[in-house]
Amino acid sequence: MDGHSLAYRAFFALPAENFTTSGGQTTNAVYGFASMLANTLRDEAPTHFAVAFDVSRKTWRTQDFPEYKANRSSTPDEFKGQVQLIGELLDTMNAVRFAVEGFEADDIIATLATQAEAAGYEVLIVTGDRDSFQLVTDHVTVLYPTKGVSELTRFTPEKVQEKYGLSPSQYPDFAALRGDPSDNLPGIPGVGEKTATKWITQFGSFAELVERADEVKGKVGQALRDHLEAVKLNRHLTELVRDVELPKQVAELERAPYDRTALKGFLEVLEIRNPSLRDRLLAVDPGAEEEAAPAPAAGVELDGAVLGSGELAPWLERHGAGPLGMATVDSWALGVGSVSEVALATADGAAAWFDPSQLDEGDERAFAAWVADPARPKVLHNAKAAMRVFPEHGWNVAGVTMDTALAAYLVKPGRRSFALDALAVEYLGRELAPPSADGQLAFGADETAEADALMTQARAVLDLGEAFTARLEEVGATRLLHEVELPTSELLARMERYGIAADRPHLEAMEQQFAGAVQQAVKEAHASVGHEFNLGSPKQLQEVLFGELNLPKTKKTKTGYTTDADALAWLAAQTEHELPVLMLRHREQAKLRVTVEGLIKTVAGDGRIHTTFNQTVAATGRLSSTDPNLQNIPVRTDEGRAIRRGFVVGEGFDALMTADYSQIELRVMAHLSEDAGLIEAFTSGEDLHTTVASQVFGVDKSAVDAEMRRKIKAMSYGLAYGLSAFGLSQQLNIEAAEARALMDTYFERFGGVRDYLRRVVDEARATGYTETMLGRRRYLPDLNSDNRQRREMAERMALNAPIQGTAADIVKVAMLNVDRALTEARLDSRMLLQVHDEIVLELAPGERERVEEIVRREMASAVELRAPLDVSVGVGRDWESAAH
Repeated sequence: MDGHSLAYRAFFALPAENFTTSGGQTTNAVYGFASMLANTLRDEAPTHFAVAFDVSRKTWRTQDFPEYKANRSSTPDEFKGQVQLIGELLDTMNAVRFAVEGFEADDIIATLATQAEAAGYEVLIVTGDRDSFQLVTDHVTVLYPTKGVSELTRFTPEKVQEKYGLSPSQYPDFAALRGDPSDNLPGIPGVGEKTATKWITQFGSFAELVERADEVKGKVGQALRDHLEAVKLNRHLTELVRDVELPKQVAELERAPYDRTALKGFLEVLEIRNPSLRDRLLAVDPGAEEEAAPAPAAGVELDGAVLGSGELAPWLERHGAGPLGMATVDSWALGVGSVSEVALATADGAAAWFDPSQLDEGDERAFAAWVADPARPKVLHNAKAAMRVFPEHGWNVAGVTMDTALAAYLVKPGRRSFALDALAVEYLGRELAPPSADGQLAFGADETAEADALMTQARAVLDLGEAFTARLEEVGATRLLHEVELPTSELLARMERYGIAADRPHLEAMEQQFAGAVQQAVKEAHASVGHEFNLGSPKQLQEVLFGELNLPKTKKTKTGYTTDADALAWLAAQTEHELPVLMLRHREQAKLRVTVEGLIKTVAGDGRIHTTFNQTVAATGRLSSTDPNLQNIPVRTDEGRAIRRGFVVGEGFDALMTADYSQIELRVMAHLSEDAGLIEAFTSGEDLHTTVASQVFGVDKSAVDAEMRRKIKAMSYGLAYGLSAFGLSQQLNIEAAEARALMDTYFERFGGVRDYLRRVVDEARATGYTETMLGRRRYLPDLNSDNRQRREMAERMALNAPIQGTAADIVKVAMLNVDRALTEARLDSRMLLQVHDEIVLELAPGERERVEEIVRREMASAVELRAPLDVSVGVGRDWESAAH
């Protein structure tokens, strides 16, 4: 196989934006190459196999002709590094790969093919380079990609003859005459493929044509004679070298069994989780038959028992004192859930499975007591799910000493998936039963096999817990897990069970309002251009905007000129035509309608919305939510405020209370930078942005106008989010030079901020990570990347992560402290939501003043900052009226 040729084809066949890891590594070439490799090995079943790569563009050909391939554009940044990764993939498959200084992959392939044919092998060459057609014989076939990376055409002598009217040995003669623009080999003016074929057929060979060039009549004959030296050089360069000195002979290329653990780990690290690709690669492992029934790894043999009625209590009596791994099959939807299976496993090999519906009274009491006992250590994966659903059976979960999902998140927060099966492969080298479409284990009807699989999962959770205990110590995150993340899980589980009451009629009326606004925008858009078109079709919109209306062109993409929100806003500012404005309104109203529709669908039977909070999605440590995503609701628009009125106080409670921090990111930035001027701006008691603007622009505070304040506000928050001068210019709609000047002036006044931002990137580049005040790390290996885009992205993350991560940690600590204080005060008021930096509570009758005092005290004292935390509190019958 021609590694570079196929990797490049794969790169352009698959969209890079669809194949990127959470750390920014593009993987489309790796994925496409792996897919072609798996299919080819499956279809051709070779006994011997090797991959050839180019070393660089400097070869014997560039020595003989410096302009060789000189016309090729520089390698795309997204492609760089992927060839190395393909090499690592091949290493996990124990495949031989060649790369020889001074030669191209074609020359290596030509050498191997020549040697192999002489030794009696049937040879297949997989390449996208047509020069390889000269190697085709009765025993050498070229498999040439003709459709992306999915279809290969077999070039035999007959196929070459059919395609070009020539024999394979005549192909380099033909190529020399035709020239090759991709290699910067000049052709003969006026001579195309038909003429080249005619000449080779007529004279028999290139050498004979050169010898008898005077016999070629007309203008083309003269052109041939005028360019004879150039085509002679072409012929010299096109001929493949068949005697490159290689470190291995053909007989040494026999396929060997994979390092399956390394292969699975490689795919996991690159976040390539398509089960079809993985299965196809593993299916063609020469050692697959040997591993079809692997012996259990040392220390993981299970003495499993399927427990019937009356058997769980004595099992727990024997094994319940030590740490147990626990795995469950459960369901949760619209505030209602149940557990259908539970498996437990010990470190000494004992394991048990039971169906909760089959427990007798003694089992029920024993399990309820064990699961609620904080002195009985338990290890779970995504413990919050169990904490949320177990109370449906009357069980409360305590004593969780390890959550392997949270631990994996703290060890490597940037990874895309924290699925148990992926972690087991990466950290234990152990495969588990694959998850099914609904996220549960894919079991058959055989109850024993089902039980065995879940017990194996429970044991993997236990072993992962031990592995992560050491890893957490290494990254300094042990306290963060036990004092912040695990307690937060327990609190979030209760919040998800509580839910928040919804005013369904209000939300339904909002949905109708937005639906009407969408239809009105459609009518007005059609009227503005004089005919109907599909507003949801980018192609039709492009035709209308840039074809019919001839509006200024936006950024060019693969599918035409972009019509995203930024482009439409730019068009609205550049032209007086109303269509861009109408399109923006249509999209905004359609998005709001979808948001409200989603809220209505999630109103449960108890009249409340039970969102699911996620602790492992945002690498900075912030919480997010799904089903519904409450962060999708706009905060500062009239429509967003109207939607929030649909979240109301529930029956038996008096009001909702909201509490959040004022300018928490900027206070954290002031604390971390220790900038005296910024700290003074916070402690002066005056408006922060006005105070800072007066210093930056050198005017009295009374002279600071709204535009000055707006620029400084964007500047300050932009720095906390790692915003560049270019990003600031885009946000403020000013020239990049003006944005840079504004940033420079800001840094002149607040040198501590400038020094801190420089220092945090330098330290992260040296250590490989950033860290929050509470020790939450964000690993950024791309800070030293050769790829400028990836390096700059990592630098922005390095600026952003300590500030955003510290703010996220503070909010979690505040939530825990408020919840603890409410419990200690024996109050019935409870926390319901956490969205952005805001906490929403439901107030029990008569408790407002005591709760407000607790909220203000505990949130303000969550951590001690040089720029003290400031808390705003509001109360009302709905979320919006409780705003402050």
